[in-house]
Amino acid sequence: MADADARRRKDTDKIGKWGEKVAARTLKRKRYRILGKRVKVGTRDEIDIVARDGDVLVFVEVKTRAIEAFGRPAAAVDRKKRHTMSRAAVRYLKRLGSPEVFFRFDIVEIIGTMDAPEVRINHIENAFTLDGRYSLYL
Repeated sequence: MADADARRRKDTDKIGKWGEKVAARTLKRKRYRILGKRVKVGTRDEIDIVARDGDVLVFVEVKTRAIEAFGRPAAAVDRKKRHTMSRAAVRYLKRLGSPEVFFRFDIVEIIGTMDAPEVRINHIENAFTLDGRYSLYL
């Protein structure tokens, strides 16, 4: 059983990395500047992609699914995930010295598989706002 769980985690990680690569490529085509991928912030938080869209700092969550049978990938960015992303963004900004900068949260949905002939990509700009609990820290 442990071997199956380890294999599943490895496969999920591989799919996640692939989805993040597709998302980064998509953002670059839109003239975003990628500042980092899988950016570790603090001991437990990670931001999939940090990018610049002109003067705006963009924190991107990438959600990859083979199919939409269980709903849209963005639906997985629930209240708990938005809270985690907000905490990570505030920590990232503090690490930069708390600059006065506009920022937003985007979601990139990747629907398909690595070997599929066609992959659907949906970029949702300004998908959600900073969790109110963290606005005090900015």
